[in-house]
Amino acid sequence: MSEAVLCRRDGRTATVTLNRPPLNILDLPTLARLGEVLADLAADAELQLVFLRGQGDRAFSAGVSVQDHTPDKIGAMLAGLHGAIRRLRDLPAVAVAAVHGHCLGGGMELALACDLVLATEDSRFGQPEIDLGCYPPAAAALYPALLGAPRTLELLLTGRTFTGEEAERLGLVTWRVPAGGLDMGIAEVAADLTGKSAAVTRLAKRAVRAGRDLPFAQALAETERLYLEELSRTADMEEGLAAFVEKRKPVWKHR
Repeated sequence: MSEAVLCRRDGRTATVTLNRPPLNILDLPTLARLGEVLADLAADAELQLVFLRGQGDRAFSAGVSVQDHTPDKIGAMLAGLHGAIRRLRDLPAVAVAAVHGHCLGGGMELALACDLVLATEDSRFGQPEIDLGCYPPAAAALYPALLGAPRTLELLLTGRTFTGEEAERLGLVTWRVPAGGLDMGIAEVAADLTGKSAAVTRLAKRAVRAGRDLPFAQALAETERLYLEELSRTADMEEGLAAFVEKRKPVWKHR
C-alpha cells in the first residue's frame, strides 16, 4: 500500500499531501501518519512554508471515515484529528491549505486550522455532521473567532455546502484561483512568501498567534517583546533596513 500521507521538501517549502484518492478520507492510520509528519516538520528550524493538499482530482478531503465514529473508535478518531489540528495551528512555519474539490467535515476543519487558505473556484466547503446526528467539535471551537457565533451555528446546524467564492466572501479563503489553477496558485504563493526572510515570517506568525490567543494587553506585550528581543536582533531586519536606505533589493540570510 502507498503512504497515506506524503511529504515533499523543496528548499524552505514542504508539501504535505493526503494520499487517499479519490476523496482522501481521514481514517485512523491516516490521521496518525499526518500527526507524525507534522511533528517532524515542527522540529525543522529551516522550514518557512508548508502546503497541505489532497491527492487526485476530486477532493482536498471529504472528511473523517464514518466507520471511525463508532463507540470503540471515536475517542481515537477525535484524538487523531484534533492532534493534527493542534499541530497545524502551532507549526512555526506558515501553513497554507491548498483546496480543490470537496473540503468537508474534518477536511474543512484541517484546512481552516492552517494559517492561510488557497482554494479553487470549484471547491466545495461544508460541515455535514449534523445529518449524521453529531457536530464537529473543532469547528465549534475554531469557527466563532473566524465567522462569529451566528454564522458558525448556521453552517453547523444546516450542514449545507458552499462554494469557494462564498468561502472567500466569508473570509475563510485567502486566495481564490480558477478551477484547474491550484498548482499555479501554489507556485505563486510559494514564490511570494519564500521571497521574504524565513526568520521574519516565523516571528510574524508568532506575533499573530499571540494576537489570536491572548487578550489584547497581553498580546501587545508579547508582540512588543518579540520585536525588541528577537526580531531586532536578526541579521535580516538589519539587512532589510540597510537595503531600503541603499535603494537595493535585500539579500536575506534567513536568520
